[in-house]
Amino acid sequence: MTLLELDRVEVTVGAPAHGGHCVARHEGMVLFVRHALPGERVIAEVTEVHRGYVRADAVEILEASPDRVPAPCPWSGPNACGGCDLQHVSPSAQLQWKASVVQELLARFAHLDQVVRVEQLPSPVGADGEPDTGWRTRVRYTVDAEGRAGLRKHRSHEVVPIERCMIAHPGIRALPVLDRTWSTDAVETVAPSSEPAFVVTDPARPIVERAVGHDFTLAAGGFWQVHPAAAQTLADAVIEQLAPKPGETAWDLYGGAGLFAAALADHLGVTGQVTLVESAPDGVAAARQNLAQLPVRILESTVERALAPRRGKPAVNGPVDLVVLDPPRTGAGKQVVTAVAASGARAVSYVACDPAALARDLATFAGLGWELAQLRAFDCFPFTHHVECVALLVPAGS
Repeated sequence: MTLLELDRVEVTVGAPAHGGHCVARHEGMVLFVRHALPGERVIAEVTEVHRGYVRADAVEILEASPDRVPAPCPWSGPNACGGCDLQHVSPSAQLQWKASVVQELLARFAHLDQVVRVEQLPSPVGADGEPDTGWRTRVRYTVDAEGRAGLRKHRSHEVVPIERCMIAHPGIRALPVLDRTWSTDAVETVAPSSEPAFVVTDPARPIVERAVGHDFTLAAGGFWQVHPAAAQTLADAVIEQLAPKPGETAWDLYGGAGLFAAALADHLGVTGQVTLVESAPDGVAAARQNLAQLPVRILESTVERALAPRRGKPAVNGPVDLVVLDPPRTGAGKQVVTAVAASGARAVSYVACDPAALARDLATFAGLGWELAQLRAFDCFPFTHHVECVALLVPAGS
């Protein structure tokens, strides 16, 4: 049977897969079904057709999972806002969903039989002192042809006008963004830890975030973890895994504004040394300001270029004791992993926003004589399929 867009078929949904959907099959065709849960029998409407598989939305639930809950946001669901994948999933089942996806990816790409538990982060607190769902401190609204701000549908440029985003920080929800019209293509908002939320009219405007006992100044348009508790949580996990000792040396690769470098420098002391590598000019500028009083060397370069031999030796070369890897969603890749594995480090802490990329890089590490000693996973993005992992790697047998 050939499926076409808007066709509807009855399927029984299987396990969740990376990307916020579950896998189903119909007459030999693989369907990736959003808005469903494992074990459910649903009517799935095809949204995209590809060679060998289709994407679909569960538009009618015939037999519901006990983990299904009413979506708390009225703009969530098929053919609606694409921002939250898991609003129909109970909070405990969201954690299990993410854990099972990470486990499957580790098994498939890295041949690891790893039990994964996803840890919750502290909930933000609303104005009434009660826990709030608004964890997202940076929100980019897209403006439609009529000037209304909203959020895009899944895998689409179509804008869904909304009245409220439940995962937006309470300060962002209070901004006059959704109740007026705009002449711009998008509206950027931010809720820094050091000041009230505001609409970003100048991406270079400095803001201050606080974590690991330091203030970090960065551009409003620069990168920072969007969950209020994520920066501290991830830094604590990295330091716990690496157990840095005074006088050791460390690399902070893809170092950004300097979060992990600052945490390492505090533990390594004045006799230690941290080298931070970052390619984004705004990140480099922020790191130089934030780490000026710490024993940190800052190198503006891609990590690949910094670790590659040039004129005899790399710009960053071993031996080194500790390495923090915090690559973009695509992962570190074979070239970087190979250089880190040969660096002489006693331990590597790999911070990953994409578990598939992490699993592929773990397989490369394993082929070079390294092993996974610990993996922690954190729910830094509630109601979405995204999960953050922190993996400790050590030379095999150490």
